[in-house]
Amino acid sequence: MRIDKLLANMGYGSRKEVKQLLKKGAVSQNETVVKDGKQQVDPEKDVITIFEEQVIYKPFVYFMLHKPSGVITATEDSRETTVIDLLEPDDLVLNPFPVGRLDKDTEGLLLITNDGKLAHQLLSPKKNVGKTYYAEIEGEVTEADIQDFAVGVTLDDGYLTKPAELEIITSGEQSKIHVTITEGKFHQVKRMFEAVDKSVLYLKRISMGEWKLDEALEKGEYRELTDEELSYLSTLTAKK
Repeated sequence: MRIDKLLANMGYGSRKEVKQLLKKGAVSQNETVVKDGKQQVDPEKDVITIFEEQVIYKPFVYFMLHKPSGVITATEDSRETTVIDLLEPDDLVLNPFPVGRLDKDTEGLLLITNDGKLAHQLLSPKKNVGKTYYAEIEGEVTEADIQDFAVGVTLDDGYLTKPAELEIITSGEQSKIHVTITEGKFHQVKRMFEAVDKSVLYLKRISMGEWKLDEALEKGEYRELTDEELSYLSTLTAKK
């Protein structure tokens, strides 16, 4: 990798700004001053410093976001606030993006990363990664609904969903439930309940597999994944 590209990717400025740092002799590779931006480096092996401060190379970033309602799951939008707008400037350097999509009014667990391979695997129906939601439902959720969800329900466009696990927390005129799905069709949870003549009043994603939302995060807050969490997600996607 070219040293100017490495430094720009790590947030040390634009290519033009990095070029100025190089001209000043501020950049070293293995204790040797480098002034040519085309200089090739191995970020995994070489020690790169700027003003004697070591550059820590991170090709990927992984953030857990507690998505609030009213924010859209997109990288940019001219009118709406996006989940990427919630990140600090220093965390935008590597162009992270949201993995999957939560509706504007849906809250909860969202992974933001620039690791395209991990994102694809987490979203692939073939991996059967369960996404669990807490929901408040207008209408009484019954054992019959549990059975319908277990075999799949037909949505308004004729699509038959994959089997889903429905758990009743409380049932009544307004029911509280957990539902786990392994795919992500447009407005899927809402449309599944519409298929059984009910409507979703509130929806929050609480987990992906055993990876759970950190409830210490306030809505709109985020943090980096721990090594244990990242290892778990990698294991999860390794399943056939």
